[in-house]
Amino acid sequence: MNELELTGRARTHVVELDDPRCVLHIETVTSFLAMRDAAAAVGIDLAAVSSFRDFDRQVLLWNRKWRGERPLLDRSGQQIDPATLDDARKVDAILCWSAIPGGSRHHWGTDVDVIDAAALPPGYQVQLVPAEYAEDGVFGRLGAWLGANMARFGFHRPYSSPGCGAGVEPWHLSYWPVSSAALEAFTLPVLRAAVASSDMLGKAQVLERLPEIYTRFVLAVDRPSPGVRV
Repeated sequence: MNELELTGRARTHVVELDDPRCVLHIETVTSFLAMRDAAAAVGIDLAAVSSFRDFDRQVLLWNRKWRGERPLLDRSGQQIDPATLDDARKVDAILCWSAIPGGSRHHWGTDVDVIDAAALPPGYQVQLVPAEYAEDGVFGRLGAWLGANMARFGFHRPYSSPGCGAGVEPWHLSYWPVSSAALEAFTLPVLRAAVASSDMLGKAQVLERLPEIYTRFVLAVDRPSPGVRV
C-alpha cells in the first residue's frame, strides 16, 4: 500500500461487496468469504458492522466527538461530560474508542468488526463491548468460534489484551498476510503528514503528542499466534 492508501485518503486498494455488505482490501476478500462460509456451516451469520473506513469519515467521527455531538465513553463504557475535559483529556477520551484520522487500521481494508447476525434478538442494538463476546454474551458463540477457527483463514485479533492502546476488542479482526506489511510501512512521518493535512479539531494537541499516540495506538497491538495462516 502507498501512503494515501495507508491513511485512508485513497480507495484504490479496496473493493465493495454486496453480500455481505462491506468494503475490504482486495487481497482480504477471498479469505474473509471463506471464513464466513465456514461459520455459516455451523449456524453463525458472520456479518461486518465496520470494514474499510476512509480518512474523511474518520475526521467526521473525530470532530463529532470533539464537539460533543457523539458520546464520549471511558474504558468501562461510562459516559463522560465533555464540558469537564480540557483539550488534552478530550484527546485521551476520544482515543479510548476512536483512532485519530489517518491512524485507523480500518483505513487499510484489512480490518473488520464482526457480529453474528443470526444471534441478534429482535430490536437489539449492537454495542461492540467485550461483554457481548464473553461466554454468556449475545455473541459468545461467535467469540469462541473465532478463537478456534480464525487463524486458519489468516485472521487474528490485534486488540486482544489490555496492554494494547485501544484496549480489548474481541470483535476486531485483522487479515495478517496484508496488515503485517501495512503496519511495517505505516511510519510516524506517514501519519504526521496525514494529520497535518486534515481539518480535524484538536489537531495542534494531537500533533504535539503524535509520537506518543503512534507508539500507544498504532504499534501497541497483539501479533497473531504461530498458527495463523500467512
